[in-house]
Amino acid sequence: VALTAQIDLAKCNGEFTLALGFDSSPVGAAHHARASLLDGFEAARDEYIKEWQKWQKPLEKPVEEKAASGLDYYRISTAVLHTHQAKKFPGGIVASLSIPWGFSKGDADRGGYHLVWVRDLAQVNGGLLAAGAALGAAKVLRFLAITQEADGSWPQNMWVAGMRYWQGEQMDESAFPILLTATAFREKLIDRPQLERLWPMVRKALCFIVQRGPATEQDRWEEVGGYSPYTIAVEIAALLEAAEFSLEPELCDYLRETADVWNESIERWTYASGTELARKCGVEGYYVRIAPEKHDGSSSVNGKVQIKNMPQPTYITASDMVCVDALALVRFGLRAADDPRILNTVKVLDSLLKIETPHGPCWHRYNHDGYGEHEDGAPFDGTGIGRAWPLLSGERAHYELAAGRKDEAHRLMKAMEGFTSDGGMIPEQIWDTDDIPERALYFGRPSGSGMPLVWAHAEYIKLSRSIRDGKVFDMPPCSAKRYVQERTRAKFASWRFTDPIPSLPEEKNLRIEVLVPATVHWSIDGWKTAHDAETRDTKLGVHIVNLSRAELPAGASLVFTFHWKDADRWEGRDFIISL
Repeated sequence: VALTAQIDLAKCNGEFTLALGFDSSPVGAAHHARASLLDGFEAARDEYIKEWQKWQKPLEKPVEEKAASGLDYYRISTAVLHTHQAKKFPGGIVASLSIPWGFSKGDADRGGYHLVWVRDLAQVNGGLLAAGAALGAAKVLRFLAITQEADGSWPQNMWVAGMRYWQGEQMDESAFPILLTATAFREKLIDRPQLERLWPMVRKALCFIVQRGPATEQDRWEEVGGYSPYTIAVEIAALLEAAEFSLEPELCDYLRETADVWNESIERWTYASGTELARKCGVEGYYVRIAPEKHDGSSSVNGKVQIKNMPQPTYITASDMVCVDALALVRFGLRAADDPRILNTVKVLDSLLKIETPHGPCWHRYNHDGYGEHEDGAPFDGTGIGRAWPLLSGERAHYELAAGRKDEAHRLMKAMEGFTSDGGMIPEQIWDTDDIPERALYFGRPSGSGMPLVWAHAEYIKLSRSIRDGKVFDMPPCSAKRYVQERTRAKFASWRFTDPIPSLPEEKNLRIEVLVPATVHWSIDGWKTAHDAETRDTKLGVHIVNLSRAELPAGASLVFTFHWKDADRWEGRDFIISL
C-alpha cells in the first residue's frame, strides 16, 4: 500500500469527490490530481465516456450482444485489451494488471504479470484485429522492432520500455512477430514502405529460427525445453508466411524447404505410439507435451522431461505427458482437424485433462502440472496443483470450429463466460474441485491466479469473430494451403548436429546443415573412394550441402566428416547415415 486516506462521511453528508493523480514523482501526481479537481467531476466523467464510446463504436459486432447474465462479455473483453496498452510506449501491451496470488505476495515480486510477453502481445494484437481495432497493428510492430535483441530473438518477457526481466528463450516468441507482420501486410494495415522498414526485424528473426530451431529452450508454459508441438507449429507457419512476403526472393526456397522438413519431422519428434497410456485410452498413439532433444539419433519421446513446480526435482518419460498444445497443429494449419493422429490425441487429452464444471468443460494444461493452488486451496508458492484454464476452452472451441462443429464451439464460448468474475473478467485459472468458501474458491469460478488474463480475453474475442465468420480467424493461410489442402511433402531429410538423423528415407534427398562454411568429405563405400562437397550459404546463417538420392544408393551407408574453412581444421570424427 503506497497511500491511505480517511474521509469523515458525516461531515460531507456521505458524498465526496476523489481525484487520483499518477506520475513518476509526488509533485507530478499532485499536479494531475489538482488539475482534474479544478476541471470538475462532470468534465472528467464526460470525457471518459466520450473517449471509450469513440474507441468502441467502429469495432466489429459480436455473435450476440449480451449474455443471460446481462453482461456484454465482448465489449468487456475489448475494453480489457485496450486498457492494458502502454501509454508511454505505444504498441506495448502487458499480460495483466494483476499479480497471480498477489494477496500472498510481498513487494519483492516486482513483475507479476505487469510485463510484456511477445507471445501474449501477439495474441492480444490478434484479438484487436478480430475486433476491428486495426490501427494499433503498426504500433505493435514498431514496438517489436525496437525491443528485438541483436541475435534476432526477443526477451522471454520485458518491461514496457523493453528491458529484459526473465532470462529464458522461447522460439515461438521469435516467430510470432513474423506472423504479425504477414497478417498486417496481407490485410493492408501496413504498406510496402512500412514493410521495408520492418524487414530487417523479420530477417533477423528468420536467422534466429533457422539457426536455433525448431527445438526451444522453453515451451510456451515457460518450464521445459525440447520439441514442442505448439512451438514448432508457430515456427513453421512463420517460415511459410515470411516466404510469401519476403523482400529477398532468394530466401524463399530455403524457407519453404525448411518448413517442409520440420513439418514432416513432427511425428518423429513428438508422436508416441504403442505406449501403456495409448493402450489405456484405446488409441494407437498421441502427440506428447514436449520431447527432449536427442543428439544421438534416438527417439525423443523416450527421453526424460523435468516437471517443474514440484517439491523435489521430478523427471518422467516424455511419452507419459500430454498437453493441449497438440491442437496448435490444427490451429496453425499443419494438420487437418480429422487427422487420425489428432483424433487420437484429442481422446487422450479428454481422458486426462478435461473436467466438467457447472458452466461447461474446461481443460488443464498438461498432466502432472504443478502451477496452481494446493489441495487445501492455499496459494501457489512455487509448488501446487495445476488447475483448469478458461483460455484452453477457447482454444478447444477453435479446434471444434475447424472440425465443422460450430454449435460445440459456441457452447464452449458460453462456458468461458461462465468462468468469469462477477465483473466479467476471465481468470488465468478456475477452481476445479469442491468449494472452499473460507478461501473464496468455488467450483468453476476464478481461482487466485492472475485476473484478468488479457490473452484469454483476446481468445474470447477471436472466438466470437471465428464463430461469426464460420472459420478460424487467425489460421495462417500459407500453412493451411500447403499442408492440409495440397499435402506438400518434403524433398529433403535434414541432418544437423542438433538432430543427426540415423537413416535416410528411401524417397528423400539429403540436406546437411551447419552454421559455418565447410567442406563435406563423404563416402558410400567405407572410404575406398571419397567425394567433397562445398557448403552453400543460405544468407540466413545456415550453410548447406544437398546430396541427391541418385548419389546415395539404398542399402549402403553414408559416412562423412567436415573440414571447417574459417578455422582450417578437420572435425576429427565421422558421422554415419544408413541409406
